Amino acid sequence: MFAIVRTGGKQYRVAAGDIIAVEKLAGEAGDSVTLDDVLLAGEGADMKDVKGLTVAAEIVAQEKGEKIIIFKKRRRHNYRRKNGHRQQHTVLKISAIGDQKAAKKAAPKKEAAKPAEDKPAAEKKAAPAKKETAKKAPAKKAAAKPAAKKAAAKTEAKPAAAKKAPAKKPAAKKPAAKKKD
Repeated sequence: MFAIVRTGGKQYRVAAGDIIAVEKLAGEAGDSVTLDDVLLAGEGADMKDVKGLTVAAEIVAQEKGEKIIIFKKRRRHNYRRKNGHRQQHTVLKISAIGDQKAAKKAAPKKEAAKPAEDKPAAEKKAAPAKKETAKKAPAKKAAAKPAAKKAAAKTEAKPAAAKKAPAKKPAAKKPAAKKKD
């Protein structure tokens, strides 16, 4: 189910479980908020009555938006003004639209806590092997960098050699000019 809500002078299309950034709302992270101004609600092509319908949300964080630079200039008058601004935003997680709540994601199943002694030897060795491969991978990259630099130096040397002027050939002899008596 989706709904179109209005808050902060803007309209947002939301569904249960969505995370949106809206103009600043009062509250702290973890507080719940109710958005009463629902303009449209429905599921697919079916539209529902919005009278009395509300959208429940939870505040995830209070943040600032990207910095916007305001630069004013009047030419030939030595007038320049530079200001910056960061708009305050509230990040909301939509928990329910009307009576329909967000489907909670199933938590990954954890195996029963077993002592380390009960695990088979293969499992004990498998975990450290992954760590070792992670450590070796950066070493390969580091070794590849000098090789890449050497290859780049060789390719740079070739164009430099190609830029040299070819050896001068002896000038072709021209027939001697006839002397006038």
